[in-house]
Amino acid sequence: MSQESESGLSGDVLPGVLSESLHAELVAFRRDLHMHPELGNQEFRTTAAIKERLERAGLRPRVLASGTGLVCDIGLTEGERPGEPLLALRADIDALPIPDTKDGCPYRSTVPDRAHACGHDVHTTVVLGAGLVLADLQAKGLLPRPVRLVFQPAEEVLPGGALSSIADGVLTDVGRILAVHCDPRVEAGKIGLRTGAITSACDCLEVALDGPGGHTARPHLTTDLVTAAARVAVDVPALIARRVDTRVGLALTWGRIESGHAPNVVPQHAELSGTVRCLDLETWRHAPDIVHAAIDEVATMHRAKSEITYVRGVPPVVNDRQSTELLHRAMVARCGTKSVETTQQSLGGEDFSWYLEHVPGALARLGVRRPGEHRVRDLHQGDFDADEHAIKVGVEMFTAAAFLDAATAER
Repeated sequence: MSQESESGLSGDVLPGVLSESLHAELVAFRRDLHMHPELGNQEFRTTAAIKERLERAGLRPRVLASGTGLVCDIGLTEGERPGEPLLALRADIDALPIPDTKDGCPYRSTVPDRAHACGHDVHTTVVLGAGLVLADLQAKGLLPRPVRLVFQPAEEVLPGGALSSIADGVLTDVGRILAVHCDPRVEAGKIGLRTGAITSACDCLEVALDGPGGHTARPHLTTDLVTAAARVAVDVPALIARRVDTRVGLALTWGRIESGHAPNVVPQHAELSGTVRCLDLETWRHAPDIVHAAIDEVATMHRAKSEITYVRGVPPVVNDRQSTELLHRAMVARCGTKSVETTQQSLGGEDFSWYLEHVPGALARLGVRRPGEHRVRDLHQGDFDADEHAIKVGVEMFTAAAFLDAATAER
């Protein structure tokens, strides 16, 4: 199929189309990763598999200092600096600590309580495939500008493996970075795009409450920590919601509350934990102070001593306009205008945001829902799976973006 792109290049003349044989190999590679999921900072087998395939293509990947994850340049000799900023393609490689519940699936996880239930195996395969296609074009003298591949560990481990990857120099000489994230709400063959914030900030919160306990017959002589914990759980989210503009979406949601061991004993200790999410970057920067103040106020009202552990997670992913337009043009060039849809901002967190604190870039939502399938296999669920046609779509979008980005830079 030939579709006219906004650049004037059509899908049948723009280099970087995925061959059927390589697509079949990539599907097998993805299934192998799916069967052998590894948690953040433990992705040794995954790293070795990526490294071996890149080296077989004549490339020289470098394993990151953390021991997992890789960075690999296409079109540069070892030690060579690029003449102009590089385009980087990033994938996350870790899995989740949940069981794979896809009964009867031939590539179901073989590791107990481990699953690629967020699609990182697809992300990895897409960037690997794009790298292999671009390496072949480079060998033929057809790649107009060097491209960097970043295979990042520990995306699911707050505050994210992106920070250690950046510290290891993966953004050195990079001028723009692109990524995809599987979206089971979008049909395979399409992507979702949005300029500006496309994900939420996400932090973790632990609260410990302490005070003198005692007998439930004499609560006036105690700090009633059960009531104090209940009021913190109910009142603090409400206070926060009234202290910021509602449009910024600052929300505290509790996931755990524990206190006490007997029905007639007022406990001396209570604990709560949850997540703080925020749609706005500037408000996120002030979120710890806002949350701390609200917890202290409610705890003090109930004579409880509070100890707060606020763990910074990730800021929102804020897509740069030019990078978003680049992905749009690349997708249209490959699959036509109907292959791109506008997506909404998500309350999920993504550590790709850390890269965008340093260089412009964009994240696209890669459609992985099988055509005709009405039930959404949601992310972070044990039965999550992806239509593997999405691999071809992602690879060809990235290769098109590499050529279109180079053409833009030459103007």
